[in-house]
Amino acid sequence: MAALNILTINSGSSSLKASLFLASGERKNYRYEHIDDNRARNHAAAFDALLDEVNADLSGNGKLVIGHRFVHGGKIPDAARIIDADERARLESIIHLAPLHMPSNLLGVYLCTTRLAGKFDVVQVACFDTAFHASLPEIAWRLPIPQSLGIRRFGFHGLNYAHVTQHLPQLLGDTAKGRVVLAHLGSGASLCLLENMRSVDTTMGYTAAGGVPMGTRSGDLDPGVILELCKRFDYQELTTLIYHQMGLLALSDGESSEMSVLVESKSEHANFAVEYFSRQVRATIGAYAAKCGGIDALVFTGGIGEHSAQVRTLICEPLDFLGFKLNQEANRIHTSLLSASASKPILIIPADEEAEIARLAKGLLTDY
Repeated sequence: MAALNILTINSGSSSLKASLFLASGERKNYRYEHIDDNRARNHAAAFDALLDEVNADLSGNGKLVIGHRFVHGGKIPDAARIIDADERARLESIIHLAPLHMPSNLLGVYLCTTRLAGKFDVVQVACFDTAFHASLPEIAWRLPIPQSLGIRRFGFHGLNYAHVTQHLPQLLGDTAKGRVVLAHLGSGASLCLLENMRSVDTTMGYTAAGGVPMGTRSGDLDPGVILELCKRFDYQELTTLIYHQMGLLALSDGESSEMSVLVESKSEHANFAVEYFSRQVRATIGAYAAKCGGIDALVFTGGIGEHSAQVRTLICEPLDFLGFKLNQEANRIHTSLLSASASKPILIIPADEEAEIARLAKGLLTDY
């Protein structure tokens, strides 16, 4: 196999993150923020800047594989697919399953196609967040609605869950094959229950709007709430409300959707939002313990999970009955191992979706 340069792209709703994995083994990271005021225009500008940097770093030479994060892959179990005309059409047909993310994911493919035409020998690959949860048993993926509707739980954040899971044997030894809860806590948040390093339950469902509260998404709601909201808003207004105006933003009465802002705030509304979020996360951990008869290890990842000692404390302090206790100094300075000496393991494993995308793309193109 010829040596490959792999560019990984996470084209989100308000940011563009990318990493270039050079054939030499070097890695360069890129990040562009605050591109949500005019998504199409600003994503295009961000891609122009990104691809100018990539072109300079590659000096216009070599084969380039571009791996794109796609939040939703639909019902397919594949972790990655080459993006040809048929695959692009399939992805366009499932935009409604993740309307906050899929348009930006697809825009990334289009912009790479148009911006790199004639500059590189390029192959583009879609890598799916949903694929990690293909192992869900029916009792986890099935919803209590008529099966004829074709609606099921998919689960998300799978690229990072796959990355984290690869590190578990080295960090936990045989415990890695036990009952491990992964908590991906960021502006989007979910939890995943592993058994034998395979996903057997997860909080997000048919879309990435369910589960625990998030920055601007509510997580799970009484279906009657949605029925009531349907009386008050049209479809587009309700979509905007569900994806952009709920969650921490609503719980803090509009103060912020960013946990880093809320934990520093002295306001009653901010404190309420932080406590509410933490309570829901630890409730899920308790529910997973009940489902599988206990938990052997707890892993934090994602922006909040990695960087908020206060949130980790609020989550873990009531879990002493499950055998989890923080080392407060380790928690304060965000070390990899957070647990006290007599505790079951509590870890931080930094999120790195880009590394997993590169791994998947390289594996898919072994014969390229």
